[in-house]
Amino acid sequence: MASRHLSRSVAMQSLYEWDFRGRKKDDLPEIVKRNIGEFGSGLDDTSFIQQLIDGVMGHLDQLDKIIEKAAPQWPLNQIAIVDRNVLRLGLYELLFGNREEVPPKVAINEAIELAKSFGGDASGKFVNGVLGTVYREIGEPGKDDAPPAKEKREKAEAEANETKTEENKEVSSE
Repeated sequence: MASRHLSRSVAMQSLYEWDFRGRKKDDLPEIVKRNIGEFGSGLDDTSFIQQLIDGVMGHLDQLDKIIEKAAPQWPLNQIAIVDRNVLRLGLYELLFGNREEVPPKVAINEAIELAKSFGGDASGKFVNGVLGTVYREIGEPGKDDAPPAKEKREKAEAEANETKTEENKEVSSE
């Protein structure tokens, strides 16, 4: 899993540099290649980086509109470049990524960690707020996939009681 986190970091740094330099799509492949060499030299497989970059670039206009809607008090060009690109990555994984590989809450948590690592003091809270808003608006996908801890505990207790009752019946019939 550490390699996926590193891959996200390299993807974010590449998107940041691309955004900072004027958003010329032709520059992005060279930026990514250089950043993989500089920051991702320990990665055996860089396909996840490329998947993230391609995904964000393929949905860029849509992602930016979602950011503008989820943070209406912050025009896109006034959001710090780091935060803007962390949000793009997080939203891409949240909305368009493979939920079996990266569940929604993992996508959000990873984006928050990137924001804390690369952004300012309030970046983590800002990213958490925007992604949390989007997550709730789309109906919290995956929320009901696993039963809450209380339900698991109650089910285990009921099964244990059932087993004890059956054992007691067997003992009393002997």
